[in-house]
Amino acid sequence: MKTILAAYSGALKGTGSSILSSLQDLPSLPWPALRSKMEKHLQVIAVLQWIISFLAMGISCTVLLIYMFCTDLWVIAAMYTAWLIFDWNTPKQGGRRSSWVRNWTVWTYFRDYFPIRLIKTHNLLPSRNYIFGYHPHGIFSFGAFCNFGTEATGFSKKFPGIKPSLATLAGNFRMPVLRDYLMSGGICPVNRNSIDYLLSQNGTGNAVVIVVGGAAESLDCAPGINSVTLNNRKGFVRLALQQGSDLVPVYSFGENNVYKQVIFEEGTWCRLAQKRLQKILGFAPCLFHGCGLFSDSWGMVPYNKPITTIVGEPITVPKVEEPTKDMVELYHAMYIKSLRSLFDKYKTRFGLKESDILHIQ
Repeated sequence: MKTILAAYSGALKGTGSSILSSLQDLPSLPWPALRSKMEKHLQVIAVLQWIISFLAMGISCTVLLIYMFCTDLWVIAAMYTAWLIFDWNTPKQGGRRSSWVRNWTVWTYFRDYFPIRLIKTHNLLPSRNYIFGYHPHGIFSFGAFCNFGTEATGFSKKFPGIKPSLATLAGNFRMPVLRDYLMSGGICPVNRNSIDYLLSQNGTGNAVVIVVGGAAESLDCAPGINSVTLNNRKGFVRLALQQGSDLVPVYSFGENNVYKQVIFEEGTWCRLAQKRLQKILGFAPCLFHGCGLFSDSWGMVPYNKPITTIVGEPITVPKVEEPTKDMVELYHAMYIKSLRSLFDKYKTRFGLKESDILHIQ
């Protein structure tokens, strides 16, 4: 304070040059530190808005729509409902992606919070269609959303001519507003009709991203665990054969590290309850936590652990309208081998030991 007063007094007494000299003597303000702190807050907000949107937007908008029918705004609610009915099948027919939404600045803050990176290992031909198998699921599949539901990590620049469509629960597309929000990012329902349309009636250069392990896999994710649910997941391989779409293994190192979860042992009543609710709700009710919003206490904010997504080498798949069981088994085995190879090649670069192995169950 005394330094500032002295500088101000000197500035009043002196000429223009003395004013400049006095200002130069002032202690520099910590602008870099302040800017860094502001960016960190923006990153947290960007991540939280996605979590809250994914968990609450659909239910909140559904309740609001029903409430509006009981008010003077019922006409607006009726008009939107009519539009919803008219537009009902759009998610199954390629959706309605928006380059503007995919390039929102908020997604760069989302990316930088962890941070999330996308690494390309091989070129993909725009003349082919692809099914990406994404592993592991994690709690919220942050890596899958950031890399394939936005342009924050530069997917379109790294894979020119390829249009990604991240597949998620079909139930999300039955909820007002949320369905439009998801479609704007190029997200589609993970059902047969939607994926068939993208791979057979939408031209070439399409990449449908399927989180193969699904909700079941999320029950086993925790820091330090390298496990994927894949042995009995063969539907995506059959689909690839029927459409003649190449299979591409994708592994995200760090996806399991952003939340801590209580994992119940097989056979316990808690585990059985989780699996029963998973079948009813379509998603697994995990008991997890991250950090607090303003402190290191428990909360919904994920830990800022790096997530690095590796897109592996495509496996060329022929088109077979009625693939045999043996053919599905063959390409499923090839896919598992390719995924293991991808994991083993990159694991030591991202904090794992040479002795760590990928558990496939």
